[in-house]
Amino acid sequence: MCSSEEADLLRLEEVFSTTLDRIITLNLKPLLLADPEPSDLCGKECLGLLQQLHESAQRLWDVTEQSLLSLRQRLYHPSSLDLEAVLLLSNADLVLQAHVEYINEFWRSQRKEVWQLLSSGSAPRQVLYQPLADHVQKYVRLLLRLRDSLGETHPAQELVMHAVTLFENLQPCLRQALDQAEATQALWNSLSSRLRGVLCVPTHRLLQDSQDIPVVVSPLRAERVLLFDDVLVLLQGHNVHTFDLKLVWVDPGQDKCVLHILTPEDEFSFCTRDPKGQVAWQWKMTQAVHQALCGKKDFPVLESDQALSVPPESRRVACAYTFRREGRLYQATYEGDWCRAKPHGKGTLKWPDGRNHVGDFWQGLEHGFGIRLVPQASEDKFDCYKCHWREGKMCEYGICEYGTGKVYKGYFQAGLRHGFGILDSAPQAPQPIKYTGHWERGQRSGYGIEEAKDRGERYIGMWQADQRHGPGVMITQGGVYQGTFQGDKMAGPGILLHEDDSLYEGIFTRDLTLLEKQKGKVTLPNGFTLNGSFSRGTNEGQMCIQGVLHRAAHPSDSSGPHKRFRQLGAGAFPVESRWQGVYGPFRDFVRLGCPGEMQEALLGFHVQSSRELRESQEHLCDESHPEDGVGSMEDILKELLQHRKPKALQQYLGKATYSHIGSIKHLQEMATEEVKQHARELWAAYRGLLKVALERQGQTLEEESTETRDLQVHGVLLPLILPSFYSELFSLYLLLHEGEDQLYSRGITNLSLFSDTNLLEYLWSLKDLKLTSNQRYSLVRDNCFLSATECLQKISTTMNTQEKLEVLEKTYREIEATVSQVLGREYKLPMDDLLPLFIYVVSRAQIQHLGAEIHFIRDMMDPIHTGGLHDFLLTALESCYKHIQNEDMRPHRLPGHWDD
Repeated sequence: MCSSEEADLLRLEEVFSTTLDRIITLNLKPLLLADPEPSDLCGKECLGLLQQLHESAQRLWDVTEQSLLSLRQRLYHPSSLDLEAVLLLSNADLVLQAHVEYINEFWRSQRKEVWQLLSSGSAPRQVLYQPLADHVQKYVRLLLRLRDSLGETHPAQELVMHAVTLFENLQPCLRQALDQAEATQALWNSLSSRLRGVLCVPTHRLLQDSQDIPVVVSPLRAERVLLFDDVLVLLQGHNVHTFDLKLVWVDPGQDKCVLHILTPEDEFSFCTRDPKGQVAWQWKMTQAVHQALCGKKDFPVLESDQALSVPPESRRVACAYTFRREGRLYQATYEGDWCRAKPHGKGTLKWPDGRNHVGDFWQGLEHGFGIRLVPQASEDKFDCYKCHWREGKMCEYGICEYGTGKVYKGYFQAGLRHGFGILDSAPQAPQPIKYTGHWERGQRSGYGIEEAKDRGERYIGMWQADQRHGPGVMITQGGVYQGTFQGDKMAGPGILLHEDDSLYEGIFTRDLTLLEKQKGKVTLPNGFTLNGSFSRGTNEGQMCIQGVLHRAAHPSDSSGPHKRFRQLGAGAFPVESRWQGVYGPFRDFVRLGCPGEMQEALLGFHVQSSRELRESQEHLCDESHPEDGVGSMEDILKELLQHRKPKALQQYLGKATYSHIGSIKHLQEMATEEVKQHARELWAAYRGLLKVALERQGQTLEEESTETRDLQVHGVLLPLILPSFYSELFSLYLLLHEGEDQLYSRGITNLSLFSDTNLLEYLWSLKDLKLTSNQRYSLVRDNCFLSATECLQKISTTMNTQEKLEVLEKTYREIEATVSQVLGREYKLPMDDLLPLFIYVVSRAQIQHLGAEIHFIRDMMDPIHTGGLHDFLLTALESCYKHIQNEDMRPHRLPGHWDD
């Protein structure tokens, strides 16, 4: 059975619904229909305010009707609806919100022209405001009666109390809103016409006036302070200083009468007569700022409302702020995160000249990862900087794509290129040039490589102040020069190695002209040397020589005294110091214990698991997007501890990459030692990370001996990184050993003319292994070491030196197994017995570029194999290679049996 209080609530809702319908029908709709399309700006603004007021009144009427429907259902069908389901109780917040929206729109419409329209019949407050205020008061009275009529254990008791609390709090809000509206209207009337034109905004509501609670503003010396619900205004003579409350920070001073105010470009203090004044101003400003940030600037501020919290120091503000003072940010517009009146967090800066920066900020400066666009003089051309910033300047690793087409990938310091970096010109540039090396304060300095792509020239060596300076190697189409450079020119003693391997040693001038009677030495490809004086001839390109010619002891010996000049650069540039800029930042990172804030700065480190540069500005500022495939440093270190066994470690470190060696045969030794150095650096990087990971677990990492390190470098890392540059590195071996391989290929061709039987019979005469006629017949007729031949052919199908050695071992086992099978017993082949059989297998395998393969394996072989089986087998393969090149293996020296 329903109570009398519920019946009274029903009647109250019916009366209020009728009142709202009359307001909408008789007051608001006629005004909207009177001039639906005003032509003047003022008329359009008034129409917009009236439309919003009409919509809020309509929503309030809809909610009232829903409440009325639930009350009727409860009253006339009590068994079908419990009291707790009545809308006023079940969703009191919805009912309250509808009231608040209506009253907010009512006060927002306090514009002179709007109120003139609304007051055509009677006072707007009496018609539009008073019915709602009376209705709320009756709500509270009836809800209190309903509370008293219900027992303490009634299920609806808690809901009734919640509704009572909401509407009890709304009553003083309505009174305060009325007071603020009246105070604001009185303020407009008291101001001069000029100030009224600046400050009179319909949405403003005055919260505090320094004429009521006096303050002294320092250092601005403002004559009057006005706190509105969305802005703080300082009046100083004819000047009006306006501060958006969303960008105002309030700090109580040490003095109980002082209040500090922070804004993006101003900092000042309020000084009151007594502590009570300071407390009042602090409370009003703090809550006004909080509500402005929450988007509730039209909701009244209540001193008794303890639910309002202190505004956060770090905040994201949707509105944009334009800096007005001269300086670095003059006329720039910032939108994003703030902390204590400074850009702090993620944000976007835009300048009127088209510059645009999006990224991370720290205490007002670009700090962290950021992308900056800088327009060029020509249209639609921009320089794009995607890099890390520190205190407003580029630092650490970044990528810069210039409007000219140039691209720089490398490190910065204080806004300048500094450390390791690669500068590549546009592909369509008239003279495309690529520089890979070190920089110092924006200039090339230290070790670096410059390639002139159009001319096919390359400089490898030292730089100073953007010029070639110091030891260097210059590669041209005509030859290779190694010597000293000064001011971008060759100067002093040097070596000039021509394409035909003839070599000149002497003094070079800056313009490469010969001095009169200049002493020098020429070493010809056949080993002959010419010592004497060189000078220019009478005709262009002619050279006069006076000297002594020395014949080589063995002209055909390719390992003669001039061979040492075939490899350049290795002694001039210690491999340990060539690429310090690549690994230095990572070593610093590990030395500091892998701090999280430095993790992004390692984008330039050559490990694929490092974080990729984000490609767009929108993507950068999307906080909901997770980091791209990279976990936290803690996760990386934990994963590292789980991959310490050799196989697992190889899989984990398999992401390491390095490429670009070059294709000049005279640089093979330089490239080989460089590859090994990269492997050593990567191993040191792994050890450094492992040390940090163990220290965080309270453990220590045992010291590693040089021998153990070398074994790990060759056994673990070299097999992983060799595939990344194998083709380029191996091409150096092909070029360097091209002559030897041609002799070898000629020998293979000659040996292919003979049958297996004749060749094997001839080779068999070189050894002492005794076989019966049947055994020898079986060996040469039935098997011919086919399995061993097929096995050896696999040596050129792998890039891993360890796998190449394993192919050699398996070939040896196949040869030995074939012999043992023929003998009918296990037999271990000594070198004297193995060599002729190995020569046979090598000749039938017909491996191309075997010399390059042998030298590559020897240079990259793990030191652990030195003196072992693999070393023995590689030596045997080298002997086979030499024998096949030898004159004794030519056709006229072999037995003349041409049939099987």
